[in-house]
Amino acid sequence: MTQDVKEIFGSASGAPPAPAALAAKVRTLSPSMTRSMQRVAEAVAGDPAGCAALTVTGLAELTGTSEATVVRTARILGYPGYRDLRLALAGLAAQQQSGRAPAITTDIAVDDPIADVVAKLAYDEQQTLADTAAGLDTVQLAAAVAAAATARRIDVYGVGASGLVAQDLTQKLLRIGLIAHAHSDPHLAVTNAVQLRAGDVAIAITHSGATGDVIEPLRVAFERGATTVAITGRPDSSVTQYADHVLTTSTSRESELRPAAMSSRTSQLLVVDCLFVGVAQRTYETAAPALASSYEALAHRHRGRS
Repeated sequence: MTQDVKEIFGSASGAPPAPAALAAKVRTLSPSMTRSMQRVAEAVAGDPAGCAALTVTGLAELTGTSEATVVRTARILGYPGYRDLRLALAGLAAQQQSGRAPAITTDIAVDDPIADVVAKLAYDEQQTLADTAAGLDTVQLAAAVAAAATARRIDVYGVGASGLVAQDLTQKLLRIGLIAHAHSDPHLAVTNAVQLRAGDVAIAITHSGATGDVIEPLRVAFERGATTVAITGRPDSSVTQYADHVLTTSTSRESELRPAAMSSRTSQLLVVDCLFVGVAQRTYETAAPALASSYEALAHRHRGRS
């Protein structure tokens, strides 16, 4: 894990994250940790009450790691030291013991009744949204909102499922009077990125953070001086090196009947909705009449025929 990742997931105010955010951070950051750090992260997320009662030496012994690994894991999760992590674990344990219903498994079997499928998917969607909200850096989000609200032009890059999210964002921005384009064609994305400059905004949406067709236009936009934003589930991935602002998404565990693209799209849609609403707030005097005009222009298409 790099220093940049630590900075991204640490609170901008210097305060450690709230206990409710701990489990979300573990799920989001664990895939990019070393195996020894993963053991520590999985232990604290799986048994917060038990781990809260352990010293740093005790947790190191429990997980078969070292005290230094425990401290590094705590810092990556956003806590200045192990003492702060223990306090968060105690808070999380108290929340879990306050009568909250036990979590249900989201594993979907091929012979599950459809009612079980609905319940499991609904729970999974809720958990994905909660994790994304808990891990989203609102300082980074506010900075992205400020840049987009005053941008001459906004380009959004995404392919596959992320391309659908890019289209969703640009359609919203267009309806409040902003100039926005979604680019799923990699050649067109790069040729448009060449035209960007300071005062423009480029947004890359990629869950893996490693999609070359998305990274390349963002790099070009970055080099041309545009403000760049990455929406990704991997804060230590390649796309973030060309991003002025990083907005992190969460996703549930992938399964045979539920590919990662499904839950990653859910979390991406939440982030772009937050971004859009923030921009609409900042530009309300022009956004409100533009939105009303767009509704009026389409109203006749939704009226029933006599």
